[in-house]
Amino acid sequence: MCFRWRNKSSALLTACLVLGLHAGSASQAAAQNISAGVNFLVGAPKGDFKDNVENAGFGIGGHIGYRFGQSPFMAGLDLGYMIYGSETRTEPFSTTIPDVFVRVETTNNIFLGHFLLRMQAPYGKIRPYIDGVLGMHYLFTQTAIKDENRTDDETIASTTNQDDVAFSYGTGGGLMVQVHRAKKKETGKDGLQEVLVNFRIRYLFGSESEYLKEGSIRRENGAVIYDLITSRTDMLTFQLGVIFGF
Repeated sequence: MCFRWRNKSSALLTACLVLGLHAGSASQAAAQNISAGVNFLVGAPKGDFKDNVENAGFGIGGHIGYRFGQSPFMAGLDLGYMIYGSETRTEPFSTTIPDVFVRVETTNNIFLGHFLLRMQAPYGKIRPYIDGVLGMHYLFTQTAIKDENRTDDETIASTTNQDDVAFSYGTGGGLMVQVHRAKKKETGKDGLQEVLVNFRIRYLFGSESEYLKEGSIRRENGAVIYDLITSRTDMLTFQLGVIFGF
């Protein structure tokens, strides 16, 4: 069923893209060759990853890309960072200073780094596109000590409890809607030429990795025990953000 759904979705996105390629006005100036975007990122674990990590990850992402001439193809770099679990507790600063307390925070994190190839409609106010990406997932868990009474969130000390890298590739698509365009007399100048709202869905296939989740770190009789999990790291990501064309 998953492969059928992906095939139908790809066919629909391709059809929308072909229509979008002809949607721009003939009098419109050439689309910009450099784009940069920032977006809110949500990641839903899938497959074996979902069996171990039930909650979604939340974070931020972005990309920078270059379009080849007047073609519909763009290549670039796509990055993202998400937290998929966290724990906070209060502990004495040390056994010799039990009357001073600190905040101990543990976060489970994923850094996404991919090379991006995109086919998109270069013109028009509404621009569908399809993506292909190749790169990696970097999963890491960190524990930090912070002053309980300070508001600047300064870290006193920290350590990386576990980290691992997983090979990743995927495909997806989205829709950009133009909300601002420079005036005609300014389109020949350098600088910001347009702003677009962007919505994207992408399925990422992640190879096997070792990682921790909420509750994977146990403290018993003064010792720390890590309950490592090993599985594939597939996920479905949703992004909503803004793209700037230069």
